[in-house]
Amino acid sequence: MQTELIAISQYCSVHNIDSSFISALADEGLIAVTVVEGGSYIESEQLSDLEIYTRWHAEMGINTEGIDIIKYLLDKIKMMQRDMEQLEHKLQLYSGL
Repeated sequence: MQTELIAISQYCSVHNIDSSFISALADEGLIAVTVVEGGSYIESEQLSDLEIYTRWHAEMGINTEGIDIIKYLLDKIKMMQRDMEQLEHKLQLYSGL
């Protein structure tokens, strides 16, 4: 299966942002940039995350370091929610005995 690539220059043009923002996100490890024949691209699977980061940056003025922290905390919350669901399921199993 081949992954669709989206040109960073096109994304920046459409969203009216500077390509340095994308580079900063890549430096933080938040997205992966693929270079093909001198052009920089992102994989289409990353587009939803990139759009979220772009909104946080444009609408709330959050820098890339802040975006990294927010993403970490949201991932941590999701993990804790999964753990709670698993514990609730186990509790239901044991309370049914």
